[in-house]
Amino acid sequence: MGQDKLTVGLIYGGKSGEHEVSLQTAFAVSQAFNYDKYELLPFYIDKQGKWSVGGKLSAPFSALEELKLESGAGDTAAAMSLLFGKLSTGESAIDVAFPLLHGTNGEDGTIQGLFEMADLPYVGAGVLASAAGMDKVIMKKLFAEAGLAQCKYCYFTASEWERASHTLVQGIEDKLGYPCFVKPANLGSSVGISKARTRDELMNSIAIALRYDVKVIVEEFVDAREVEVGVLGNDEPLPSVPGEIVSSGEYYDYQAKYLDGKSQMLIPAPLDPELAERIRDLAVKAFKAISGSGLCRADFFVRKADQAIWINEVNTMPGFTPFSMYPLLWRETGVSYETLLDRLIGLALERYEARQNLEFESGVL
Repeated sequence: MGQDKLTVGLIYGGKSGEHEVSLQTAFAVSQAFNYDKYELLPFYIDKQGKWSVGGKLSAPFSALEELKLESGAGDTAAAMSLLFGKLSTGESAIDVAFPLLHGTNGEDGTIQGLFEMADLPYVGAGVLASAAGMDKVIMKKLFAEAGLAQCKYCYFTASEWERASHTLVQGIEDKLGYPCFVKPANLGSSVGISKARTRDELMNSIAIALRYDVKVIVEEFVDAREVEVGVLGNDEPLPSVPGEIVSSGEYYDYQAKYLDGKSQMLIPAPLDPELAERIRDLAVKAFKAISGSGLCRADFFVRKADQAIWINEVNTMPGFTPFSMYPLLWRETGVSYETLLDRLIGLALERYEARQNLEFESGVL
């Protein structure tokens, strides 16, 4: 490691349905880093869950394909010993881990637990916030506890569906009516989500959602504007200006989000200043409700009928792709992409130090 350069482990890819999104994010991040201050060590996880590690980067990747680190780049064991070496040898090849993994095994607390065990500073939410931010049902319960208004919803597991689908459908129709949205409880980036207008569509949508998760959530349809706020910080988190999504499709689906670039993002959102301020306050409240740290994007519905603000969800690892809302919200708030990466690494180290001090004070160390 250079005398004053921090070595950042970029971890990307993964087994989730959001593998490609993660590659785009990692590519964009590698482009934006200041290589006078940092050197990057890339760790790629393929769709089967196999790890490879590349050589240290002192310049960005030049093409997306390069991120898939050719097969000779060190296997899972080599990657693990470089990343989690503190567990065996007391030494890690990196100073801070930057997980750019979306979805399962990436932003659900599992890899965060590995970093904790390996005593590594890492960017973003901790184990609890990651797990709660991943499971939409748990998230909604925490929001309710924090007094955040949200839409009506029903949820059930695959086995409950097998046993009592008829009763569950009736419950959904009585409580939510049509149209409604059906989602896997544990997946982001709009994968596996569909809108149901009839009972047949509902049955079909649930079948699709159950391909991605063993728990499904069904939400009422809200005729609302979609407004999002970036949150950045640890104990004193700050909200960005709000942005609004105006979708090219019926809702902001995977196609609109990552592929066609047709959805418009209005940043800052054309909102009454007082309403914008309330949404920003609620974004921080949502971040605290899940015990967030580092970053999150909080997504809201602003109901067209009466301007009521409802929390939809938080995303603890929002995308950093060229189309992504989170970096754009901060850019409009006056924080450049490069500064944002700096700040996130600073927050990771700050949280790690605070934890170390706690252990030291309590006599653990």
